[in-house]
Order: sequence, then C-alpha cells, then structure tokens
Amino acid sequence: MTLRRKMHVAALLAGASAISFFRWEAYAQEEEGATAAQSAHADDVIVVTARRREERLQDVPGAVTAVSSDQLTQFDAVEIGDIQSAAPNLVLHEGDAQNTVAYIRGVGQLDSLAFADPGVGIYLDDVYLGRAQGAFLDVFDVERIEVLRGPQGTLYGRNTIGGAIKFVSRQPSETPEAYASVTYGNYDRVDVKAGLSGPIAGDKLLGKAAVAYLRRDGYSQNTVTGEDDGDKDTIAWRASLLAKPTDRFSFELSTDGSVDKPDTSRTPSRETAVFGAFPPNDDPFIIDADFNDLNDLKVWGLSGRAVWELSDTATLTSISAYREMSYDTHLDLDATAVPLFGVFVFEEQDQFSQELQLSVESGDLAVVSGLYFFREHDITESGIFGPDIAFISNSLNDQTTRSYAAYTDASYDVTDRFSISAGLRLTYEEKDFARIQEFFGAATPLVPPLGQGLRVTDVDVSEDFFNVSPRATLSYDFTDSVTGYASVSRGFKSGGFDGRSNSDLEAVPFDAETLWAYEAGLKGSFYDNRLSGGAAFFYNDYSDLQVSSFTADPNNPGNFAAIFTNAASARIYGFELEAVARPVDGLRLDAAVGYLDAEYQEFIGAGGLDVSDVLTPANSPKWTARIGTEFRTPITQNAEFVVAGAFAYRGDVFPTVSSSPVLFQESYTLYDASAGFEFADGRYAIRAVGKNLSDERYRQQGFDLSDSLGYELGYYGAPRTWSITASVRY
Repeated sequence: MTLRRKMHVAALLAGASAISFFRWEAYAQEEEGATAAQSAHADDVIVVTARRREERLQDVPGAVTAVSSDQLTQFDAVEIGDIQSAAPNLVLHEGDAQNTVAYIRGVGQLDSLAFADPGVGIYLDDVYLGRAQGAFLDVFDVERIEVLRGPQGTLYGRNTIGGAIKFVSRQPSETPEAYASVTYGNYDRVDVKAGLSGPIAGDKLLGKAAVAYLRRDGYSQNTVTGEDDGDKDTIAWRASLLAKPTDRFSFELSTDGSVDKPDTSRTPSRETAVFGAFPPNDDPFIIDADFNDLNDLKVWGLSGRAVWELSDTATLTSISAYREMSYDTHLDLDATAVPLFGVFVFEEQDQFSQELQLSVESGDLAVVSGLYFFREHDITESGIFGPDIAFISNSLNDQTTRSYAAYTDASYDVTDRFSISAGLRLTYEEKDFARIQEFFGAATPLVPPLGQGLRVTDVDVSEDFFNVSPRATLSYDFTDSVTGYASVSRGFKSGGFDGRSNSDLEAVPFDAETLWAYEAGLKGSFYDNRLSGGAAFFYNDYSDLQVSSFTADPNNPGNFAAIFTNAASARIYGFELEAVARPVDGLRLDAAVGYLDAEYQEFIGAGGLDVSDVLTPANSPKWTARIGTEFRTPITQNAEFVVAGAFAYRGDVFPTVSSSPVLFQESYTLYDASAGFEFADGRYAIRAVGKNLSDERYRQQGFDLSDSLGYELGYYGAPRTWSITASVRY
C-alpha cells in the first residue's frame, strides 16, 4: 500500500467531521429563570464585544458569529482562514503573497500591495491590522473569533466597509493555568503549542505567556528542484501583564509576534499554456518553479489597554498600539522552470494607533463614544525579474497614512420590548504617496539598483479624504425568546494612489468606496433552548469599487501594466439562515445557509466601455451551506468519546476581477471528520482529524494575465490532510 493510500485510509478512519463542528453561537441565548434543560445548555451562551461592550450575542441587533477556543481546538484550526465555513457568505483564505483575502457578503479586496486597503478589517484585541500581510493570524492563545457581517464603521477603526473579523486573545487568569498540545499530520506536519497563565502578585498582577511552533511541508511538488513548494515554518508568541492596582483601574500590557521563514514561497499552477511553450499543469500540486526561494514574514506588536471606572455607570478606556511588519519574497508568476516572469517584494511597515473610548450605561441608555488616531508608514521595493523576455523593473513605493476619527453610538430601551440605537462616525484621512519606477535591460542583477535604469515614474503626491458614516437600528422582542431588528448603515474605505502605475500621468487618486447597507433579521430559541437559530436579510448599494486589472501597457507597447481604479458600482442582496439543535443530550446538529446575489450596476473597462453585463463580482459565491453533527457519549466514568461529521458547500465563484472563464471555480463540497477521547473533564484529550476527505481540487485564487502576457494561473486550497493531536491542560 502506497504512503498516499495509507494517508487516505487513516483520514477516513478519523471519524466524522470537525470543520463544521463550530457551534454557531450567533443565536444562542440564556433566559432568566432557566429550566434545568436550559441550564444544561449554558455552553451555548457566549458573550461578545461586537458593540464595544460585553453582551450576549442574542442581544446584538445584527449578524454576528462567534467561534470559541474550544471549538477551534476541536476543529484543529491552525490559521484564521480555517474559520471560513464558520459564517455564511464569508470568504477567507491566504492569497498569493501571504496576504489575507477576506470578503464578507461580496465586499473585500484582492490586491495585496500596501496602496490597496482591505475591505474587511482584521482586529487583534481591538487593534486594527493595517496590512493584508501579517493579518493571516495563527490560531493559538485565543478566547474566541468574532465575525461581524456588514459595515462596522460606527464603532470600529478603518476599512470595515464589508465587516470585521475580531481575534480575541485569552486574558491572564486569576488562578494558575497551563496547557500544551502536540500535533502530527501528513505533509510532515508538526505543531507544538503551550501556554501559562495566572497570578504573579496576588490579584493585583496577573500574567500569561503562550508560544506556538507550526511547521509542515508544502502541498505541491516542484519538478525543477524535486522539493516541496509552499511550506510553513513559524514560531509565534503572545504575552501580557494585567495590573489591577485599584478596584476601578486596570492596565494590560501585551506583546505578540511571529517569524515565518519557510524554504519556499507559494507557486501557482499553470491553467493555460505560458508563451505557447509550457502547457497547463495536469495536476495543480505538481508545479514548476525557479523563483520561489524566498518568503520571510516577521510581525511584532506592543499594546497597552488602560481602563478607568469613573463611576458606577461610566468607563474610560485607552488603547495604544504599535506594530511592525517585514515581508520579503520571490514569487514565480510564470510557473515555469525558466526566468520569464518573477516578482520580488521587500516591504517594511509600521503603524501606531491610539483610541480613547468613553462608555456610559445608565438605566435604559447605553452610549459608547470615542476618538481614534491611526498612522501607518509603508515602504515597498518591488519589481519584475524576467530576463528571458527582456523585461526587468524595479520600483520604490513610500506611503504614509494618517487617519483621524470621532464616533458615538447610543442605544435606548424605549419600552421593555422596543429599543432604538443610532451611531455616527466622522473620518478624515491623509495619504502621502511617492513612487519611483525604472525599467532595465535583460543583463541586470536580480534586484537592479534604482537610479541606473530608464525612469518611467517619479511622483510625490498627497490627497485627503473625509467621510460621514451613520447607522440606525430598531429592535423589538416579540416574545421573551424571539427578537427582530432592522438597520441601515453606511460603510467607507478611503481612496489612494495606484501603486503599480507605469507613468507619471497615472498619479491621480482613486476615489473612496462607500456602501449603504440595509438589514433585517430575527433571532430566537425554542423548546427549552434545545433549538436556536436566526435569519438575516440584507441589501447593499455599493459605489466606487476599487478594482485591479492586468493588461498591456498603452504607454509602453509590449510591456505589462496593472491598473487600479474605481471601475464599478454594484448591488448585492441575500439572506442567511443559521440553526443549532440539541434533540437529545450529547447530540448536536447545526446548519447554516447563505445566499448572495451580486452584480455590477456599472463597470467601466478598457476604452471607457461599460462591461458590467459580462462581469461578476469576485469572491461572491451564490450559495454557501454547512451541515454538521457532533455526538458525545461517556465510555467510562472518567472518559468521553467524541465524534463529529459535516460537509461545507460553496457555490460557483469567480476568484478574479476579470471573471475569467478559465479561472472560474465550479461549486464543490468539502467533507471533514474528527473522532477522539476526552478524559478528566477535558483535562486530557486525544483526537484524529481529517479534512477534505474526498481530496477535492478547488481553486481559491487566480492570476489573470491573458490580456498582457497571454496566460492564466491558479492557486488551490489544501488537499486531503489528516492529523492526530494530544493535549493536556491544568
């Protein structure tokens, strides 16, 4: 029996699934005066901070999904992208340059360079992560992950026009705690995670520290070197100190970081012939690469959170944060054994943010108001290395962003059942941008020195952007366990300058994106909380979409050009259904369905023509669905057997702005499984997990160069994998 077949058998024996094992806490609630059955299901209750204050998810008048640490552990989630199936209408995966590709309800951003801001905000403990690189977080030391769907501009920092994903770390504990786990899987995967938490000086000073080592071989094999391609080799850490000198004041100092230095970058598969000489790859995991030898990503951050309880009803919070990111890579974007089209990137980024927030809760009124400042500096040297086609370039982008905002959000209980809330955010942003680009002849070094080539771009420009984003919500409790709501809100993402421009003539700013979102929903629980669920209906009016495309350079015939502009407006509508059932003790059933209808109202393409009727918004699958089951049964007085199974369905989708029929991904279904034992109330555990058991080949991202260089490339999701994890906690 071959090793591959042994892996297949081992994965099938792992049991039923973990991926949809997520508990979908978004609609769970706990009623006062709960019955015994309700109390038994208290683990379905989760407290979130989606509205910048602690409250049950059932009380949040909006579409929010939260995934707890236990669910992430059982699921064997390694990266934040592993929660993609945790919320309907969510697209979340790693891009071609270690960047986070995040779309919620069809709103996001594909471009990974620093001039293009994301459309979904990623937050680490309420600190906005400015770059797509460094935001694909490793999952460890996590309390929960919250997915907030729809614009979140009223209460959150920058670029939450599509929504926000909040990574909430564990707080230092008041009692000593420790945990450790070891995972082994195919592709020579080895993960080691450990953490300590507890008091340092009584209840006045608490601390925690956590570390993770995550490595695996790449999923692809490179025929040029005989080695694997796209591996992982990461060390990550988090630590914090929480001081409570008085009953009304606390201060938490936190630091985190990671170093990922794999042997190679990630190389795509040829979906079409490259320059007529290199045919498409038969197997997307058998690739050819000569320019994939560098892919280093380093991230470090420091934050301080001070909380003053000014009175029994008012709290003042200060959040200060500084972060640095360094990213160096070689990307083989011809996917051949010869140097035709390689891209090098050397990026250094740092950011500082400061937020002051005043929260007041008095009787029927709750108000959150604040001031926010964000400064980011990014300098990126990048270029194309293609000596065999006599095309070599180098460029230097230097961008500084300053963002200032003031916001307020108030909720008022008009009656015991009827509530209203409204919010407003004022945002002012400044962007300073400088770009130098030069072209070189074929006989040049790998990174040609600037100042020695043909200079085609030399700009130093700036632009300001101002926005007013309001929100209003009505909420009504039809019964003690059924709530309905309706809301309208506006989202905003500032404009900027095209960081790939090949001419000074293109140094004009692109406009900000705006989105008006309308949403209505119901949340409820029934049968002593054995059945809970909800529905949300939404409509988005999306203006000035910022999109990128690749074409022939009209100013330099025969050369390659990338264009970033406001080409489109769109309307997006759909609905989401989620439900969790516990028909008998030990058995859990959950389901989620998302429907999304996205179409361009206008898309101005090459030559000023409107091509909206032939294009479809990227990363907007019409249907997403998940059905999962989990069963727990005691096998001894001190041991429990846990088995879970599920499938996740994703409909037809275009992964590129160009709506290329070659890169079009047909609908597919992923089957996942887990089985294991827990001992001593979960203190010790061992489990086996299998993902993508049918070994589905599915395209997550594409690179369409058909209009310029004449070929197209595809990036694929992980093949079938299996793992075994042993863990202990005290």
